[in-house]
Amino acid sequence: MAGLHVRSLLVTGANRGIGLGLVQHFLRMPNPPQWIFATCRDPKGQRAQELQNLASKHPNIIIISLEVSDPTSIKAAAAKVGEHLGGSGLNLLINNAGIVKLNTLDTETFEDMREIYTTNTVGPLLMGQAFLPLLKKAAQGSPGSELSCSKAAIINMSSIGGSIASSYGWELMQITSYRCSKAALNMLSRCQSLAYKEHGILCVALHPGWVQTDLGSCAGHAVGIALGRVHQSSAADFTAPSQALGMGCISSSAPQPPVTVDDSVQGMLKVLSSLSEKDTGAFLDWEGNVLPW
Repeated sequence: MAGLHVRSLLVTGANRGIGLGLVQHFLRMPNPPQWIFATCRDPKGQRAQELQNLASKHPNIIIISLEVSDPTSIKAAAAKVGEHLGGSGLNLLINNAGIVKLNTLDTETFEDMREIYTTNTVGPLLMGQAFLPLLKKAAQGSPGSELSCSKAAIINMSSIGGSIASSYGWELMQITSYRCSKAALNMLSRCQSLAYKEHGILCVALHPGWVQTDLGSCAGHAVGIALGRVHQSSAADFTAPSQALGMGCISSSAPQPPVTVDDSVQGMLKVLSSLSEKDTGAFLDWEGNVLPW
C-alpha cells in the first residue's frame, strides 16, 4: 500500500478476526514486511490453525506465544522478537488482543472488571514498555524526522464504546467493563503519544468498526438480548475468558455486525498509511474519522 512501508511489525491476537486479517493483508502488500510477528495465547491450538497454515507458506511470519495479561510472557516475547531482529528495530506494534464480557452495570464484578482491564488496558501499557527499546531503534534507523507508521508506531485497537462523549449503543449493550477499559486505553494512547513523541514514535487509538468477528458477533448477541430476539439465559455461557469470545453467541436472530474483516482491515491500513505527526495521540476510526473522547 502506498505510503506504508514497514520492515517489521507485531500483531497481538493474530490467530483470528482482525488480528489474522491484518497479517493476511500485510502479506498481500507489494513489498510485504520482512518480519511479521504474529502472537496469540496458544499457537499450537486448534484456534491458531489458520495462522499456522499461513506461516507454513510464508517464512516471514514468526508465530510467538504471548499472553498479554502476563508481564513475564510479554518480556519473553520481546526478547524473542529482539533475537529475530538482530540489530534492527520494530517499526509497528499493533495491540489488537482484547476481551469482552456480556455484563450489565448491575452484574459487573470485581473479578470481571480486573480481568478486562488487565487484558484491554494494562496489556497494551506493558507491551509498549517492553517493546519501547525496539521501537526506539527502528525510529533511530529511519530516515527523516516526521512521525509515521513506516518509521515507528504503536496502534492501540480501541472502540467507539470507550467514547465518554458519545456513549455509543448504551441502550442496546452496556458491557460496562469493556467500555471502561477502552476509555482507559484511549487515555493510555494519549499518554504514550506524549511520552514517546521525543523518541520518534507515533501513537494512536483506532476503532476498527463493528466487525464480523467472534467478539463483534458476541456484541450482536447482546443487542439481540436487548431487543428480545435472543433468549437471555444463553448469554451466560459465553462470558468465560477461557472460551473463544462470541463463537457461541452467533445467532440468526441477533443483529450481525455490518463491517467485514477485509473492509475493516483495508480501511485501517489506509488510515495507517496516512498518519503523520499531526495525528499522534488521536482517536480515529477505520475510515479515518476523528472520534470524540
